[in-house]
Amino acid sequence: MASKVAVVGANGRMGSLIARIVEQEPGLELVASMNSSSSLEEMLAADLVVDVTRPDVSADVVEFAVQHGRKVLVGTSGWSAERIQGLSGALAAAPEAGVIIIPNFSLGSVLATRLSMVASRFYDSIEILEAHHAGKVDSPSGTAVRTAELMAKARSRSRGPVEAPHIDQLARGQQVAGIPVHSLRLHGVVARQEVIFGGTGELLSVVHDTISPAAYEQGIRLALAALPDAVGVTVGLEHLLDLGALTADEA
Repeated sequence: MASKVAVVGANGRMGSLIARIVEQEPGLELVASMNSSSSLEEMLAADLVVDVTRPDVSADVVEFAVQHGRKVLVGTSGWSAERIQGLSGALAAAPEAGVIIIPNFSLGSVLATRLSMVASRFYDSIEILEAHHAGKVDSPSGTAVRTAELMAKARSRSRGPVEAPHIDQLARGQQVAGIPVHSLRLHGVVARQEVIFGGTGELLSVVHDTISPAAYEQGIRLALAALPDAVGVTVGLEHLLDLGALTADEA
């Protein structure tokens, strides 16, 4: 029997892509295509809920879905470590509940973040430059936030905070986990992230470019396949892949 899926935010770029993939997958059935202003009760026709709305809407969608026993896949930006910690606490009282949060469905983006975690242990000067299409409403991107948080975690055991001079100046970007992040919103861009590491006499850059939304399709399928068996809160596509020694817990 096919799993019934509701996509909340189906009118957006990512939502329309996910809805199309759900319709193509033989084990899934799209039963609700909702937007951010739809009645949340529409999702009750589904077994699985995909949230790709806005940061100010996402938390309510997830809370409603979990309270009604639905597994949730979150592709909305804005889920910081603090917000995720609160969600994990809420799910502790519901042992069968499951939420998968994916800051970026691109396999290349996941690998770039893993590589940045490794490099972060060897450099004290680190900044992130991220660019997305002009219609993206949030900044920094969820991917940049996740990358900064994971690099800070990787450094915490050996090096401590990065060097970020003149952070009182607005042009120095927004600090995320102590790392400056600079956001561009431009026509003609899909998504790009560059993590720049400065050392004595050298620079190292880890760059990932999304050329087309097709880059997200494999990750979306992986996440949808894992959703029915999800328990607790899972953050990041890396946990659905075999990355060997580059897992977050071993950084």
